[in-house]
Amino acid sequence: MTDRKRVLEQFEFQKDFMESTVKANIENYRKGWGTVTVKDSEGNVIPDAKISITQKSHEFKFGANLFMLDELETKEKNDAYKKAFAETFNMATLPFYWNATEPQKGMLRYDKNSPKMYRRPAIDLCMEFCEANGIEPREHALAFERFFPIWLKGATVAETKKELTRRYAEISERYKDRIPTIEVTNEMFWATGKITPAFYDEPDYVEWCFKLAEQYFPANQLAINESTASVLCQNGRPTDKYYTCIENAMLKGARIDAIGMQFHIFSQKKEEYDRTRVQYNPQTLYQRMDMYSRLGKPLQITEVTLPAYDDTEEGEAIQAQLLENLYTIWFSHPNVDQIIYWNFVDGYAYVPSDDPEVIANSQGNMSIGENIFYGGLLRFDMSEKPALTTLKNLIHKVWHTEGDFATDVSGSAKFQGFYGDYDITVTAKGKRVSKRVKLYSKGKNEFEIVI
Repeated sequence: MTDRKRVLEQFEFQKDFMESTVKANIENYRKGWGTVTVKDSEGNVIPDAKISITQKSHEFKFGANLFMLDELETKEKNDAYKKAFAETFNMATLPFYWNATEPQKGMLRYDKNSPKMYRRPAIDLCMEFCEANGIEPREHALAFERFFPIWLKGATVAETKKELTRRYAEISERYKDRIPTIEVTNEMFWATGKITPAFYDEPDYVEWCFKLAEQYFPANQLAINESTASVLCQNGRPTDKYYTCIENAMLKGARIDAIGMQFHIFSQKKEEYDRTRVQYNPQTLYQRMDMYSRLGKPLQITEVTLPAYDDTEEGEAIQAQLLENLYTIWFSHPNVDQIIYWNFVDGYAYVPSDDPEVIANSQGNMSIGENIFYGGLLRFDMSEKPALTTLKNLIHKVWHTEGDFATDVSGSAKFQGFYGDYDITVTAKGKRVSKRVKLYSKGKNEFEIVI
């Protein structure tokens, strides 16, 4: 059994930092003031009008990948997946892997009725789900060599650029007005060299990809993304390779609008303590986020995996505590605006088969070495793990605002709340009026309601 006290020791040792800096920053950076003014139809202010506010959603994005949408082996599981996802998240990462969207040259898989591919639901199916549930889609990723299509194997630089330009154009035409964040490059330091090594060896690879993206996605947020090891496990200096890669591309004219930072913990249980001292250190995490913030772009925690290692009550409790600590740290940093969990359900990340029977027989287990790994927020049977209960409690209760108050003699009332959408209901002079408003971190947040 994992030693809970030992694994979590740095959060305990740095309790003062967690209580002061982290919690104080949530109050300072995630909440703002709004003013509600109530008037009658003739423009006269109404004192002592009763006001009720209820937060409906967050400006901050909490998400997960949507790779198992309608991919599970029964309708009951698929329905449970969609219900849990929509209840929890306001962002979803969609699988734009090139070998999935175009497995054969010229044969595109965007339409929702496209042939099935395991863990790669058709993009239009994902878009339909997101738009029906008020979830913001995120594109992942335009250029990612590990999942370039096999028909590009051995292509020259010129050939690769020609095909990639066509890919950008196709995605732009279909989705540029529907997907705000476009992830341009992913995991540059983890390329396999098996598909297009010549293209990845180009000195202007990142710069070229972003300049092309700017042409086809001029109004979108263009994000870069990189692995946990490159983000956290170097020296924590501006000479780290990911930092210098971003800085160099920006100095050469690449428009990088957001910096993606992965946080996958894939160590075996017996190695957990030794291999997580950097990742589970609150002040180290803050130092890295502060460092990348010097580049002047928002940070996005793009891929999160936190292990339970087993399905015992203790193992799941440790996963839940890790999630609470880490999400609180990320949410508190003023420059972070997205946190995206990766695989939502146990047992489906690396099942090496498209056969539903094989998938079902995996019983929720993903093997890593000699150990079984449980990194999802739902169990294989779709029941809710304590980590998901914890996350929902943070998003919808702890970081949530609602209340009742009344206007003063000037017909106005102020409230402080977490940034996001609110329902405001006003009762005065025997009438009742409701209005949806947005309390934004960059807005004036002055709302007038006529009753």
